[in-house]
Amino acid sequence: MHNYDDVFQWLEKSSFRAKFKLSAADKKYTADKGLDVLRAHCRDFVQKRLSPAVIPNDGKQTPMRGHPVFIAQHATACCCRGCLEKWHHIPAGRPLTDAEQNYIIGLIMAWIERQMQNFI
Repeated sequence: MHNYDDVFQWLEKSSFRAKFKLSAADKKYTADKGLDVLRAHCRDFVQKRLSPAVIPNDGKQTPMRGHPVFIAQHATACCCRGCLEKWHHIPAGRPLTDAEQNYIIGLIMAWIERQMQNFI
C-alpha cells in the first residue's frame, strides 16, 4: 500500500478521477455530521460493499452521488474491487484484510478532509 500523498498525485493525473469534487451540499452534510460520523459511514460502506471476496454487482455497487463517501470512493479509485486492484494493487477475489480496509478508509477520509479545507 502507498503513501496517501503519492496516491493523490497519481489520481490527479486521471481526468476521470480528478473531476470528482464535493458539492456545496456534500460539504454542508460533512460539516453538519462531522468527520467521525462520516468515518463510521465510510467503514460501514467499505465493510459491506468492498470487503467481501465476491461482490455480485462489482463495478456498480457505489453510486456516483448521494453521499460524500460515495464521491470520495470514486475520486480515490476505492469504488469497486476492479479499481482497487488496478490503482492500489489490492487483489480481488478474496476478502479485504483489516489493514487494507483501514488503508482505504484512511485514503477516503483524507480526500474528504482535503475537500473540506476551504469550507466555512
